[in-house]
Amino acid sequence: MSSDWAMVTIANIAADEPYATQIGPFGNKIRAENYTADGVPVLRGVNIASGRFNDDNFVFISEGAADDLAAFQCKPDDVLLVHKGTLGQVGIMPHRLRFNRYIMGNSMMRVRCNPEKVLPKFLYYWLRSPGGQNYLQSRISQVGVPQLQRPLTTLRQAEFRCPSTDEQQAIVNILDALDEKIEANRRSAIAIERLARAIFRAWFFDFEPVKAKIDGANEFPLVPEEIFSALPERFVQSDMGPIPNGWALQPLSSACSLVSGGTPKRSNPSYWGGDVPWYSVKDVPENGQVWCIRTEESISHLGLQNSAAQIVPRGTTIISARGTVGKLAMAGQSMAFNQSCYGLLPIDQSSYNYLYLLMETTVSELQQRTHGSVFDTITRATFDAQRVVAPPSGIVHTFDDLVRPFFDTLFVLARESTKLAELREYLLPRLINGQVRVGVHDG
Repeated sequence: MSSDWAMVTIANIAADEPYATQIGPFGNKIRAENYTADGVPVLRGVNIASGRFNDDNFVFISEGAADDLAAFQCKPDDVLLVHKGTLGQVGIMPHRLRFNRYIMGNSMMRVRCNPEKVLPKFLYYWLRSPGGQNYLQSRISQVGVPQLQRPLTTLRQAEFRCPSTDEQQAIVNILDALDEKIEANRRSAIAIERLARAIFRAWFFDFEPVKAKIDGANEFPLVPEEIFSALPERFVQSDMGPIPNGWALQPLSSACSLVSGGTPKRSNPSYWGGDVPWYSVKDVPENGQVWCIRTEESISHLGLQNSAAQIVPRGTTIISARGTVGKLAMAGQSMAFNQSCYGLLPIDQSSYNYLYLLMETTVSELQQRTHGSVFDTITRATFDAQRVVAPPSGIVHTFDDLVRPFFDTLFVLARESTKLAELREYLLPRLINGQVRVGVHDG
């Protein structure tokens, strides 16, 4: 830690204006009748999940209600925190926003910085660092819903070392470059995955190649000539509506092989910390992502042998089946997983990508079929009850070959982002406390 950096508190570096540090509205300041279908968005923890500002998934209040809550309005460069519920989440308001104004919800806090003392991004990164997170986590009340004790006072008393604004900017530039590349990869992955999903729906839900042939076409984009010529020329009625002649309906359980997971005994340390990645729901990729590259925990081969856990190969679709049901991932390497998940393997072992997209487009129906007295649960019987269209193997293999480059690119992006995140996690505490210094150059 650098001894020549000034020690400051958030109260010291907040802007010299009313409500520079502010907590969301209490009690009935936002009443049920204030909520509307659209209007002014209310910020919640979901809007700063994963350290990123998510400009969607809002609830709204009326313009008039927002006028009465002007003290709780957030602006670009405001640093946001969650003080109740999912604690430790931190975000910052960007300059490009969808709406003209935003109001904090009652689980949020805000800091508006004096940029001559501290850059908003520097405070944001300090709050995300182990030092900032430890400070917040050490002041949690364990009574009822997790929340910060005296949240606004706790926020204002947070103390950290602060270099010159020039050095702050140099630190922010490094961390921002990593975050921006990770975010660019995320956006690219979302676009690629949506394209693969759109092609899947066109072929296997809307049956566009079959319709084109019925309409007299001699070819269809991306469909090889021999596959297109083998397509049927009429539809037949089924329990799920019209499907191509010769195609069938089958239980989802017939389209894949289900593998159960397991958890080695926590009381035996020799079962844990080995070289087998062990997946659980907390490893679910972010929305728009597909591959799980890294898991928080790993198990040993001894733990594998002494539990129901099984290793599944790279490309296996993993679905959460208990509690938070229906979250999907593709195994980025051979891995095991816990008993709240199933591993799904294609029957013919050559259509992993097709199976993932099939699950993605049917998972909402599986979620509607959950049962359980305590937790929502998907069982093998759920897969038996869910019916899907079964195309001929030839078109399935052709599709899987077509989208394989998409999934390979998604894997490359996910692996790169994982490495960048590891680098950021390594550098963040060292840069933010002065252990690693960066040069500051004129101009």
